[in-house]
Amino acid sequence: MPPTPNRPTLNPPHLLLASISTPRSLPPTPARRHPSENWPRRLSSAAPRAAVSAAASTSSADPSASLRALCSHGQLSEALWLLESTAEPPDEDAYVALFRLCEWRRAVDAGLHSCAHADDHHSWFGRRLGNAMLSMLVRFGEMWHAWRVFAKMPERDVFSWNVMVGGYGKAGFLVEALDLYHRMMWAGISPDVYTFPCVLRSCGGLPDWRMGREVHAHVLRFGFADEVDVLNALMTMYAKCGDVVSARKVFDGMAVMDIISWNAMIAGHFENDECKAGLELFLTMLEDNVQPNLMTITSVTVASGLMSDIGFAKEVHGLAVKRGFAADVAFCNSLIQMYASLGMMEQAKTVFSRMDTKDAMSWTAMISGYEKNGFPDKALEVYALMEVNNVNPDDITIASALAACACLGRLDVGVKLHELAESKGFLGYIVVANALLEMYSKSKHIDKAIEVFKCMPEKDVVSWSSMIAGFCFNHRNFEALYYFRHMLADVQPNSVTFIAALAACAATGALRSGKEIHAHVLRCGIESEGYLPNALIDLYVKCGQTSYAWAQFCAHGGKDVVSWNIMLAGFVAHGHVNTALSFFNQMVKIGEHPDEVTFVELLCACSRGGMVTEGWELFHSMTEEYFIVPNLKHYACMVDLLSRVGRLTEAYNFINDMPIKPDAAVWGALINGCRIHRHVDLGSLLQNSS
Repeated sequence: MPPTPNRPTLNPPHLLLASISTPRSLPPTPARRHPSENWPRRLSSAAPRAAVSAAASTSSADPSASLRALCSHGQLSEALWLLESTAEPPDEDAYVALFRLCEWRRAVDAGLHSCAHADDHHSWFGRRLGNAMLSMLVRFGEMWHAWRVFAKMPERDVFSWNVMVGGYGKAGFLVEALDLYHRMMWAGISPDVYTFPCVLRSCGGLPDWRMGREVHAHVLRFGFADEVDVLNALMTMYAKCGDVVSARKVFDGMAVMDIISWNAMIAGHFENDECKAGLELFLTMLEDNVQPNLMTITSVTVASGLMSDIGFAKEVHGLAVKRGFAADVAFCNSLIQMYASLGMMEQAKTVFSRMDTKDAMSWTAMISGYEKNGFPDKALEVYALMEVNNVNPDDITIASALAACACLGRLDVGVKLHELAESKGFLGYIVVANALLEMYSKSKHIDKAIEVFKCMPEKDVVSWSSMIAGFCFNHRNFEALYYFRHMLADVQPNSVTFIAALAACAATGALRSGKEIHAHVLRCGIESEGYLPNALIDLYVKCGQTSYAWAQFCAHGGKDVVSWNIMLAGFVAHGHVNTALSFFNQMVKIGEHPDEVTFVELLCACSRGGMVTEGWELFHSMTEEYFIVPNLKHYACMVDLLSRVGRLTEAYNFINDMPIKPDAAVWGALINGCRIHRHVDLGSLLQNSS
């Protein structure tokens, strides 16, 4: 796993046992406390005076018994005072009682203070005492101090290892967690039923399929193949590694299943874009009279939106209401996501407005929904309302709002969001940094995007693709190709990256580089993915290689109207007017519906070929046969056609009859015709009127 932003790399404590070496890096402590080899020595508050006196009176008899008694009654402040006021250290049972009380109270400072006291009076920790300290420290996320305690334990049992493996995994140090698991095995400690879920979560989080298979073998070897919790973790691991087949084999082979088993398998299908299979399994679950819980319903609700099946989505909504989930915030959030996925933002808004309680995810779902459905202005309105209601945004909220700013070019709001992300420590989150790259690029501030990019501790394929596309958007195509070449050293490009790089080659006429990228695409085996086939056709068209473009067009199995338009534009650009018109007839013959761009290219072809009759026929068929409303580009092409052949009066009358106000391109076409045909009077009239 890539290192977490600002992760400190620490040397092992001097007391580490020779048999154990420190992991490559250790988890950072919370932001309020920097990692240190020294325990905290002071507490911020003292025990009340009366209680201190009471504790002092009992401490003279048996301090350990008094400490245990105070802990059993939950008197933490008094217990801490007694700990400090007694000359002799308490016994192990008293320490254990104190650590358990601190853990139960989530008293981090008190817990660390107690650990410091124990550390001062023990050169090593017994298994029971050490385990109590480990449990508390891991619960607090204090992995550095937990590692120090672990190093001072000459004897460790499976609980000790489980706590450390689970703690590292929860802290996001997945490689280190798996490393500890291997060390545990080398130390001769047999894993138990609690070990495997921790280890498998780390395998799935990386994801590391090979390691997951190895752990699966260990599950079988140590006899835990019938444990439901272990099998549930196995399913989740395989699903997160993209191996749904193996996950389903585990599920189908289970003798006993609980609701978590069903949820894990259903979610596994959804996470791997197998929504239909997941929904079918959900229906099977209902047929088997297994009652879904909130997690089941929320997962299925979101997936039903991705299926684009409005009828089924509404059935799921109705089922959730019948099962009593209608008022739950998590369900309402999933319902908003479902309607947003279906493009039904009015319904999503209704659900949102009826919620009695809204959390940050509720607001984020609305912001993201509006942005993804082409309403970035409304997305920013919801974000502004979120600020008014003093709801604390998370990283996804900020990323969604930044995406809306990118669509609108709202640099002012984007800069404020950048400052907010910095103040909250979100710049290290790659989803926020990537959103900033896109926002600055689309706001024509590519240099600011470069600054953000250089400061990113981690860069994924989206980061590089955003920068390459940003350079293209800002007409800095050579820099786009420079970044693409540097990217290849560290990150594997995807189809989006290749599309941006091919666009840069097309814009600069870099045919050789384009062919190299084409070869790279073929090696990756993604030549048919997404818009990539069209990008390849466009590359060869703009580089004047019509034969290559035609070969790509013929090889493209999923041609759409864009594919036809690109090829049509290529014929027109290179003067093959008759070929372009024949190509259009072929397009119509196979049933491909032309769009506005198609007719712009056709009218441009007629203009270049002086084909007035054909031009008028196409212009009329556009509205009468294909119900396309002409825009200014179509009118400009018609004026250019009439002006080129000298029918200037007809062109002038055509402009006067336009239902929309002509722009500079329309008038410019007529003025250019006057210049070509030396119609001085009309040309002067037009220039004076303009």
